[in-house]
Amino acid sequence: MDLPHEEFWVILLNRANVVMRKTAISRGGVAGTVADPKMIFKEALEQLASSIILVHNHPSGNRNPRAADIQLTKKLKEAGSFLDLPILDHLIYSDQGYYSFADEGML
Repeated sequence: MDLPHEEFWVILLNRANVVMRKTAISRGGVAGTVADPKMIFKEALEQLASSIILVHNHPSGNRNPRAADIQLTKKLKEAGSFLDLPILDHLIYSDQGYYSFADEGML
């Protein structure tokens, strides 16, 4: 939460929703980072994950999702459905707290 740059991580879960692995996908600048769907699903498929939680931070302190965050989440949810790898949540952390797409009914 206290990083001066944005990072995007995935948490890979097994069938019992136990964390198998936490993996950094990208590190960017103060205004954003690239979260490549191919890299996200490559990691999940290689580890034989059963589900995924997406996590990234907003160094600005604004925990609300940007339009790009919403679009990426929809895209990844659709791809995950096709691959039988559900996206359980997308969390955005900031110094002001966090935003959960699942809690807000956006998944």
